[in-house]
Amino acid sequence: MATPEAPAARAPADRNHGLWIFLIWLPLAVVADLLIWFVWKPHLPPGTMSSSAEHQQFDIAVMAVVAAPVLLFVWVYAGYALVNWRHRAGDDGDGPPIHGNTKIQATWIAATAVIVLGLFVFGTVELIVPAGAGAGEGPAPIWQPNTSHRLEVQVIGQQWAFTYRWPQFGGMETSELVLPNNTTVEFHVTSLDVIHSFWAYQLGVKADANPGVDNVAYTTTKEPGTFTVRCNELCGLWHGAMFNYGHVVSAAAFQSWATHWEAVQRSKGLLGMLPPYRLTYDPTVIPQLGASIVKIDGITGGAGYYYPPQDPVTP
Repeated sequence: MATPEAPAARAPADRNHGLWIFLIWLPLAVVADLLIWFVWKPHLPPGTMSSSAEHQQFDIAVMAVVAAPVLLFVWVYAGYALVNWRHRAGDDGDGPPIHGNTKIQATWIAATAVIVLGLFVFGTVELIVPAGAGAGEGPAPIWQPNTSHRLEVQVIGQQWAFTYRWPQFGGMETSELVLPNNTTVEFHVTSLDVIHSFWAYQLGVKADANPGVDNVAYTTTKEPGTFTVRCNELCGLWHGAMFNYGHVVSAAAFQSWATHWEAVQRSKGLLGMLPPYRLTYDPTVIPQLGASIVKIDGITGGAGYYYPPQDPVTP
Protein backbone atom coordinates (compact mmCIF):
# COMPACT_ATOMS: atom_id res chain seq x y z
CA MET A 1 0.00 0.00 0.00
CA ALA A 2 1.37 3.41 -1.00
CA THR A 3 2.18 5.93 1.67
CA PRO A 4 2.19 9.73 1.32
CA GLU A 5 5.51 11.16 0.35
CA ALA A 6 6.33 13.41 3.25
CA PRO A 7 9.38 15.01 1.60
CA ALA A 8 7.19 16.18 -1.29
CA ALA A 9 5.11 18.22 1.16
CA ARG A 10 8.15 20.07 2.47
CA ALA A 11 9.56 23.32 1.17
CA PRO A 12 12.40 22.90 -1.34
CA ALA A 13 15.53 21.96 0.56
CA ASP A 14 17.93 23.36 -1.99
CA ARG A 15 16.56 26.91 -1.89
CA ASN A 16 18.92 29.60 -0.61
CA HIS A 17 16.60 30.87 2.10
CA GLY A 18 19.01 33.55 3.29
CA LEU A 19 19.19 35.09 -0.17
CA TRP A 20 15.41 35.00 -0.60
CA ILE A 21 14.88 36.70 2.77
CA PHE A 22 17.45 39.34 1.87
CA LEU A 23 15.89 40.02 -1.56
CA ILE A 24 12.45 40.46 0.01
CA TRP A 25 13.72 42.60 2.89
CA LEU A 26 16.05 44.96 0.99
CA PRO A 27 13.52 46.82 -1.23
CA LEU A 28 11.08 47.10 1.68
CA ALA A 29 13.80 48.59 3.90
CA VAL A 30 14.90 51.07 1.22
CA VAL A 31 11.33 52.22 0.55
CA ALA A 32 10.60 52.55 4.29
CA ASP A 33 13.72 54.63 4.92
CA LEU A 34 13.02 56.91 1.95
CA LEU A 35 9.46 57.51 3.18
CA ILE A 36 10.67 58.22 6.71
CA TRP A 37 13.33 60.69 5.62
CA PHE A 38 11.55 62.59 2.87
CA VAL A 39 7.86 62.31 3.85
CA TRP A 40 7.68 61.83 7.62
CA LYS A 41 10.74 63.75 8.86
CA PRO A 42 9.56 67.29 7.90
CA HIS A 43 6.47 66.78 10.09
CA LEU A 44 8.20 65.30 13.13
CA PRO A 45 8.06 67.22 16.42
CA PRO A 46 9.31 69.47 17.84
CA GLY A 47 9.89 71.14 14.46
CA THR A 48 12.63 73.46 13.24
CA MET A 49 11.97 76.68 15.15
CA SER A 50 15.32 76.49 16.94
CA SER A 51 18.67 74.74 16.72
CA SER A 52 17.83 72.35 19.56
CA ALA A 53 14.42 71.52 18.05
CA GLU A 54 16.01 70.99 14.64
CA HIS A 55 18.57 68.58 16.10
CA GLN A 56 15.89 66.68 18.01
CA GLN A 57 13.81 66.28 14.86
CA PHE A 58 16.93 65.06 13.04
CA ASP A 59 17.74 62.61 15.86
CA ILE A 60 14.25 61.10 15.83
CA ALA A 61 14.41 60.67 12.06
CA VAL A 62 17.83 58.99 12.23
CA MET A 63 16.61 56.60 14.93
CA ALA A 64 13.58 55.75 12.80
CA VAL A 65 15.75 55.18 9.73
CA VAL A 66 17.96 52.79 11.72
CA ALA A 67 15.06 51.00 13.42
CA ALA A 68 12.81 50.49 10.38
CA PRO A 69 15.08 47.97 8.55
CA VAL A 70 15.54 45.97 11.78
CA LEU A 71 11.79 45.84 12.39
CA LEU A 72 11.11 44.92 8.76
CA PHE A 73 13.71 42.16 8.90
CA VAL A 74 11.92 40.60 11.88
CA TRP A 75 8.58 40.81 10.06
CA VAL A 76 9.99 39.45 6.80
CA TYR A 77 11.73 36.57 8.54
CA ALA A 78 8.57 35.70 10.50
CA GLY A 79 6.43 35.80 7.36
CA TYR A 80 8.93 33.78 5.36
CA ALA A 81 9.15 31.17 8.12
CA LEU A 82 5.36 30.86 8.32
CA VAL A 83 5.11 30.30 4.57
CA ASN A 84 8.07 27.99 4.02
CA TRP A 85 8.61 26.15 7.30
CA ARG A 86 5.12 25.71 8.62
CA HIS A 87 3.86 22.23 9.44
CA ARG A 88 2.28 20.51 6.43
CA ALA A 89 -0.08 17.58 6.27
CA GLY A 90 1.75 14.28 5.94
CA ASP A 91 5.07 15.68 7.17
CA ASP A 92 5.76 14.13 10.57
CA GLY A 93 9.53 14.00 10.27
CA ASP A 94 12.06 15.93 12.29
CA GLY A 95 13.87 18.96 10.97
CA PRO A 96 17.56 18.87 10.13
CA PRO A 97 19.82 18.66 13.22
CA ILE A 98 21.20 22.19 13.05
CA HIS A 99 23.53 23.07 15.91
CA GLY A 100 24.38 26.60 14.86
CA ASN A 101 25.56 28.74 11.98
CA THR A 102 28.84 30.48 12.61
CA LYS A 103 28.36 32.97 9.79
CA ILE A 104 24.94 34.06 11.05
CA GLN A 105 26.19 34.36 14.62
CA ALA A 106 29.24 36.40 13.62
CA THR A 107 27.17 38.65 11.36
CA TRP A 108 24.58 39.25 14.10
CA ILE A 109 27.22 40.11 16.71
CA ALA A 110 29.12 42.40 14.34
CA ALA A 111 26.00 44.18 13.09
CA THR A 112 24.56 44.83 16.56
CA ALA A 113 27.96 45.99 17.85
CA VAL A 114 28.29 48.47 14.97
CA ILE A 115 24.75 49.77 15.54
CA VAL A 116 25.16 50.21 19.31
CA LEU A 117 28.60 51.84 19.10
CA GLY A 118 27.50 54.01 16.18
CA LEU A 119 24.47 55.25 18.12
CA PHE A 120 26.71 55.95 21.12
CA VAL A 121 28.97 58.18 19.00
CA PHE A 122 25.98 59.75 17.26
CA GLY A 123 24.23 60.54 20.55
CA THR A 124 27.36 62.07 22.05
CA VAL A 125 27.91 64.31 19.04
CA GLU A 126 24.26 65.36 19.04
CA LEU A 127 24.59 66.41 22.68
CA ILE A 128 27.71 68.50 22.07
CA VAL A 129 26.89 70.23 18.77
CA PRO A 130 23.62 71.93 19.89
CA ALA A 131 25.15 72.77 23.30
CA GLY A 132 23.38 70.19 25.41
CA ALA A 133 20.47 69.50 23.02
CA GLY A 134 18.27 72.09 24.73
CA ALA A 135 18.42 70.47 28.16
CA GLY A 136 19.55 72.10 31.37
CA GLU A 137 23.23 71.57 32.17
CA GLY A 138 23.25 72.99 35.69
CA PRO A 139 25.10 76.11 36.80
CA ALA A 140 28.37 75.16 35.02
CA PRO A 141 27.54 74.03 31.47
CA ILE A 142 30.01 71.67 29.82
CA TRP A 143 28.84 72.38 26.25
CA GLN A 144 28.33 75.99 25.22
CA PRO A 145 27.50 77.68 21.92
CA ASN A 146 30.41 78.95 19.86
CA THR A 147 29.36 82.56 20.18
CA SER A 148 29.70 85.28 22.79
CA HIS A 149 26.65 87.19 21.49
CA ARG A 150 23.89 85.69 23.61
CA LEU A 151 20.58 86.95 24.90
CA GLU A 152 20.24 86.08 28.59
CA VAL A 153 16.79 85.20 29.86
CA GLN A 154 16.09 84.11 33.41
CA VAL A 155 13.12 81.77 33.74
CA ILE A 156 11.53 81.87 37.21
CA GLY A 157 9.10 79.07 38.04
CA GLN A 158 6.58 79.64 40.81
CA GLN A 159 3.16 78.33 41.71
CA TRP A 160 1.72 78.50 39.14
CA ALA A 161 3.31 80.59 36.40
CA PHE A 162 6.59 81.33 34.69
CA THR A 163 8.00 84.84 34.68
CA TYR A 164 11.09 86.08 32.88
CA ARG A 165 13.82 88.51 33.85
CA TRP A 166 16.04 90.29 31.35
CA PRO A 167 19.42 91.31 32.82
CA GLN A 168 20.45 93.02 29.57
CA PHE A 169 17.38 95.27 29.84
CA GLY A 170 17.75 96.62 33.34
CA GLY A 171 16.68 93.40 35.05
CA MET A 172 13.04 93.96 34.12
CA GLU A 173 10.55 91.12 34.62
CA THR A 174 7.72 90.07 32.32
CA SER A 175 5.12 87.33 32.19
CA GLU A 176 5.58 87.02 28.41
CA LEU A 177 8.52 85.33 26.70
CA VAL A 178 9.49 87.08 23.47
CA LEU A 179 12.72 86.15 21.65
CA PRO A 180 14.47 87.61 18.60
CA ASN A 181 14.97 85.39 15.57
CA ASN A 182 18.44 84.12 14.58
CA THR A 183 19.73 84.68 18.11
CA THR A 184 21.48 82.41 20.60
CA VAL A 185 19.52 82.40 23.86
CA GLU A 186 21.00 81.52 27.24
CA PHE A 187 18.26 80.45 29.63
CA HIS A 188 18.89 80.58 33.38
CA VAL A 189 16.12 78.47 34.91
CA THR A 190 15.30 78.57 38.62
CA SER A 191 12.34 78.42 41.02
CA LEU A 192 10.95 80.39 43.96
CA ASP A 193 9.10 77.58 45.70
CA VAL A 194 8.87 73.95 44.55
CA ILE A 195 10.39 72.01 41.66
CA HIS A 196 9.01 73.00 38.26
CA SER A 197 10.17 72.17 34.74
CA PHE A 198 10.46 74.79 32.00
CA TRP A 199 9.42 73.20 28.70
CA ALA A 200 9.40 75.43 25.62
CA TYR A 201 8.04 72.71 23.38
CA GLN A 202 8.57 74.00 19.83
CA LEU A 203 12.00 75.34 20.82
CA GLY A 204 13.12 71.91 22.00
CA VAL A 205 14.16 73.33 25.39
CA LYS A 206 13.39 71.53 28.64
CA ALA A 207 15.15 72.33 31.93
CA ASP A 208 14.23 71.67 35.55
CA ALA A 209 13.45 74.72 37.67
CA ASN A 210 14.78 73.88 41.12
CA PRO A 211 14.72 76.33 44.05
CA GLY A 212 18.18 77.67 44.80
CA VAL A 213 19.66 76.27 41.56
CA ASP A 214 20.69 78.06 38.35
CA ASN A 215 20.03 75.58 35.53
CA VAL A 216 21.47 76.81 32.22
CA ALA A 217 20.15 75.77 28.80
CA TYR A 218 20.91 77.06 25.31
CA THR A 219 19.17 77.29 21.97
CA THR A 220 19.39 79.39 18.82
CA THR A 221 16.15 80.62 17.29
CA LYS A 222 15.72 79.77 13.59
CA GLU A 223 12.16 80.63 12.58
CA PRO A 224 9.59 83.21 13.74
CA GLY A 225 6.41 81.88 15.27
CA THR A 226 4.56 80.99 18.46
CA PHE A 227 5.64 78.28 20.87
CA THR A 228 4.06 76.71 23.95
CA VAL A 229 5.61 76.97 27.41
CA ARG A 230 4.50 74.36 29.92
CA CYS A 231 5.52 73.13 33.33
CA ASN A 232 6.56 69.51 32.89
CA GLU A 233 6.90 68.64 36.58
CA LEU A 234 3.92 68.02 38.86
CA CYS A 235 4.10 71.08 41.11
CA GLY A 236 0.79 71.36 42.91
CA LEU A 237 -2.92 71.91 42.53
CA TRP A 238 -2.83 74.14 39.44
CA HIS A 239 0.05 72.40 37.65
CA GLY A 240 -2.14 71.68 34.63
CA ALA A 241 -2.87 75.39 34.18
CA MET A 242 0.78 76.43 34.39
CA PHE A 243 1.38 77.25 30.74
CA ASN A 244 1.49 80.19 28.38
CA TYR A 245 2.77 81.04 24.91
CA GLY A 246 5.99 82.62 23.73
CA HIS A 247 6.90 84.25 20.44
CA VAL A 248 9.93 84.38 18.19
CA VAL A 249 9.90 87.70 16.32
CA SER A 250 12.28 89.74 14.22
CA ALA A 251 15.27 91.36 15.91
CA ALA A 252 13.79 94.82 15.36
CA ALA A 253 10.42 93.82 16.83
CA PHE A 254 12.08 92.27 19.86
CA GLN A 255 14.25 95.35 20.47
CA SER A 256 11.17 97.56 20.30
CA TRP A 257 9.24 95.29 22.69
CA ALA A 258 12.06 95.02 25.22
CA THR A 259 12.98 98.70 25.31
CA HIS A 260 9.30 99.64 25.61
CA TRP A 261 8.71 97.46 28.67
CA GLU A 262 11.99 98.50 30.26
CA ALA A 263 10.99 102.14 29.88
CA VAL A 264 7.49 101.48 31.27
CA GLN A 265 8.77 99.63 34.34
CA ARG A 266 11.48 102.21 34.93
CA SER A 267 9.08 105.16 34.64
CA LYS A 268 6.67 103.61 37.13
CA GLY A 269 9.43 102.81 39.58
CA LEU A 270 8.79 99.08 39.25
CA LEU A 271 12.40 98.23 38.45
CA GLY A 272 13.40 99.63 41.83
CA MET A 273 10.81 97.40 43.53
CA LEU A 274 12.38 94.27 42.11
CA PRO A 275 15.31 92.69 43.92
CA PRO A 276 18.69 92.98 42.17
CA TYR A 277 19.13 90.45 39.41
CA ARG A 278 20.59 87.22 40.76
CA LEU A 279 20.92 83.71 39.43
CA THR A 280 18.77 82.35 42.29
CA TYR A 281 16.31 83.89 44.75
CA ASP A 282 15.19 83.10 48.26
CA PRO A 283 11.56 84.24 48.74
CA THR A 284 12.03 84.28 52.52
CA VAL A 285 14.85 86.81 52.15
CA ILE A 286 13.08 88.80 49.45
CA PRO A 287 9.47 88.95 50.66
CA GLN A 288 8.51 91.75 48.29
CA LEU A 289 9.22 89.70 45.15
CA GLY A 290 5.72 88.23 44.86
CA ALA A 291 4.09 91.60 45.45
CA SER A 292 6.27 93.23 42.81
CA ILE A 293 5.34 90.61 40.25
CA VAL A 294 1.65 91.21 40.86
CA LYS A 295 2.03 94.95 40.35
CA ILE A 296 4.21 94.56 37.26
CA ASP A 297 2.34 91.78 35.46
CA GLY A 298 -1.13 91.84 36.96
CA ILE A 299 -1.03 88.09 37.65
CA THR A 300 -1.79 86.43 40.95
CA GLY A 301 -1.03 83.22 42.77
CA GLY A 302 -2.18 81.85 46.10
CA ALA A 303 -3.84 84.57 48.23
CA GLY A 304 -2.91 87.17 45.63
CA TYR A 305 0.81 86.47 45.66
CA TYR A 306 3.23 83.66 44.98
CA TYR A 307 4.02 81.90 48.19
CA PRO A 308 7.00 79.84 49.40
CA PRO A 309 6.63 76.18 50.48
CA GLN A 310 6.66 77.11 54.19
CA ASP A 311 3.54 79.27 53.70
CA PRO A 312 1.14 76.97 51.81
CA VAL A 313 -1.90 79.15 51.33
CA THR A 314 -4.56 77.21 49.43
CA PRO A 315 -5.71 79.18 46.34
